[in-house]
Amino acid sequence: MQQVKAKKALGQHFLTDLSIAERIADSISSHRDLPVLEIGPGMGVLTQFLLEKGYDTHVIEIDTESVAYLKAHFPALEGRIIEGDFLKIPIEDYFPGDAPFALIGNYPYNISSQIFFRMLDYRERIPCCAGMLQREVAQRLASPPGNKDYGILSVLLQAWYDVEYLFTVDEHVFNPPPKVKSGVIRLVRNERTELGCSESLFKQVVKTGFNQRRKTLRNSLRALFGSDYDYSAPIFGQRPEQLSVEEFISLTLRLEELQTKA
Repeated sequence: MQQVKAKKALGQHFLTDLSIAERIADSISSHRDLPVLEIGPGMGVLTQFLLEKGYDTHVIEIDTESVAYLKAHFPALEGRIIEGDFLKIPIEDYFPGDAPFALIGNYPYNISSQIFFRMLDYRERIPCCAGMLQREVAQRLASPPGNKDYGILSVLLQAWYDVEYLFTVDEHVFNPPPKVKSGVIRLVRNERTELGCSESLFKQVVKTGFNQRRKTLRNSLRALFGSDYDYSAPIFGQRPEQLSVEEFISLTLRLEELQTKA
C-alpha cells in the first residue's frame, strides 16, 4: 500500500525520525498501566512504539486515507481505530465509565490549542498527556508567570496540570517539513480537586485580563469590576503575565464577593 500523502488542510506533517517517535512514546512511561489514546497517528510512526512497549493503544484519526493505511499495516489495532474528530466525538462512547486514560500524539498544528481545551473537559479522566506541537505553542503552555509566552491557555492548563517542556524537534525530520520548529511537552495532573471559586468566572477573569495583556489589571478588568471599584490593592497594578494561577483565583474570589454584594 502506498504511503499517505500529507494534507495541508489537516495540518499534517509526518515525523520521519524514529528515535524522536520513541522518545515521545517514552514520555508517558510513568503511566504505563493506563490505556492510551493517540490523536492523529497518520502512518503510525509513534503508534508502532506504543504497541512495541506494550501500551493498551487506541488511536483516533480523521483522515480516511490514514485509517486505511493503519488497518493495513497494524493488525494489532483491530477494533481500536476510532474514525473521527477528537474535538467532536463523545469520548464516553469509546472509553465508557470514568476509568482514566492517557493522551498522546503528534498534534496537528492547526488545532493543537483546541485539543488541550478539550482535554481540560476530561481532566478527571486524563492524568497524563504528552506530545508534539508547534514549539511556540508548546513553550506557551509550559511557561511560568513573568514572561511573554505566558497566556490564557498557560493559566487554564496549569490550574490542573504540571506542564513540562521536554525537548525541541527540528524541521527537517518531517515530511513535508513545517516552517517552524516543534516542541514536545508532558502534562501530569496536579493535586488540585477544585479551584475554590466559580470555574466559569475564573476563565472570564483570565481571558479578560489577557485580552489586553499590555495593560495593568486595574484597566483590563474594569469591564468586570466596574469603574467604582477600589483598585488600590497591589495586584491590580500588575499585568496579567505576572500573575500565578493562585493570584488569578484570588482575583476571581474578589469578583465573586463583589457580585454577591450587588
